[in-house]
Amino acid sequence: MDFQSLKDGYPRDPDYPARVFELAALQRVLDGTMYALLPHPFHEERNGAGEYVPLARRRPSARSRICRTVVDDAVSLLFSEGHFPAIDCADAVTREALETVVREARLNEVMMAAAAAGAVGSVAIWLRVLKGRVFCSVLPTLYLTPQWLADAPDVLASVTERYKVKGAALRAMGYAIDADDDGRDFWFQRVWDARAERWFAPWPVDDAKAGPVEDAARTVAHGLGFVPIVWIRNLPGGNGVDGEPTMPVEAIDCQIEIDYQLSQAGRGLRYSSDPTLLIKEPAFGDGPVVKGAANALVVSAEGDAKLLEINGTAVSAVLDYVRTLRELALEGAHGNRAHADRISAAQSGRAMELMNQALIWLADRLRISYGEGAYLTLLNMIVAAAQRCALVDRKGRALPRMDADAALGLRWPAWYAPTCADELSEAQALSTLHGAGLLSRSAAVAVLAPAYGVGDVELELARLVDE
Repeated sequence: MDFQSLKDGYPRDPDYPARVFELAALQRVLDGTMYALLPHPFHEERNGAGEYVPLARRRPSARSRICRTVVDDAVSLLFSEGHFPAIDCADAVTREALETVVREARLNEVMMAAAAAGAVGSVAIWLRVLKGRVFCSVLPTLYLTPQWLADAPDVLASVTERYKVKGAALRAMGYAIDADDDGRDFWFQRVWDARAERWFAPWPVDDAKAGPVEDAARTVAHGLGFVPIVWIRNLPGGNGVDGEPTMPVEAIDCQIEIDYQLSQAGRGLRYSSDPTLLIKEPAFGDGPVVKGAANALVVSAEGDAKLLEINGTAVSAVLDYVRTLRELALEGAHGNRAHADRISAAQSGRAMELMNQALIWLADRLRISYGEGAYLTLLNMIVAAAQRCALVDRKGRALPRMDADAALGLRWPAWYAPTCADELSEAQALSTLHGAGLLSRSAAVAVLAPAYGVGDVELELARLVDE
């Protein structure tokens, strides 16, 4: 069974766009719930009516979750504590203020959550300024629809959230819904634009004459002058709204095959531990047959008793097949195919990069979408928001005034922490280049800054002169 066959059994709501179904199916792969709708566990060979249950109708008992592993590994290389980019800005005041916002808003955690959620194709980050403090939240794009400006197709004009909700849930939220309509479906909608976050009163799905009416009591005017949402397309490609997912369909197909093969192998091992007993007539006696060393089977001269065993080499063949499938899945998903047990000695940072080159290439492409495309856009939004309202830190202290015209950039650290030998080689190379007049001292310090935690290159150069 492949992923397409599995998706055919998922419920599809015709009231939603086609992308909602596709994103929901990929989300099941990430959540590990893609087999949840299969009605039978793997050990159940026959249903209550005694009919044989095909393997495609059973839930695998062994789950490999290769696709989720690749996503987690790529996200760790992208935004973990040792890989989070530093802010590059010529204006020291703006840079320090942004660094304070990044720490207090925990943007490294937000960006990691966004990169993991966006593996299905897209994700959104919602920026809010509440009482002068900056808050960022990750929004799944399953029920979000973006619209861009006609004369600036990289700038959002609005983002609409629309999905179905039961009347009971709305009544619990404080809406005036009759108790008789608790099981009725309603449309819930809100829209973000450059002026406000507009809420609408829910309306029944089955009422063709009803439509969205703005709820003035819940509408919030943010006054930022831009849509406070960053829309992120995961990887190049896709349909214009969503990018390509991190886990390709080919890798999902291999994961499904691995899950079923491992489940079958486990079933075979359990069968080998308790094989079926076959007794040839005439029977040896009345009553149930109990297998075991303490229970000898006595049959007549014409009778016979055998255990129906299977060849143990079949399990080894399955495991070899699973290893091949794993290699194919990781190759298709650009995952890490290196085995830690094959590393006999400490490796340099460069050697680790070569060993995990496929995973680094994947994370390098994700840097474009989530780093230069999303994180940098979010920082510029924070600077723009600071021009309209005074920002404060967690203790209520005012942050320095940010320069709206300051150019922002990102400085990414090395993929793997350098060893002492790597640091020595790099220092010798920079010293030689500087001594030969081929590299300035400022450029040499900028190269070493990410590894040694130097935030301000010019300040570091001034300290060197003082010393």
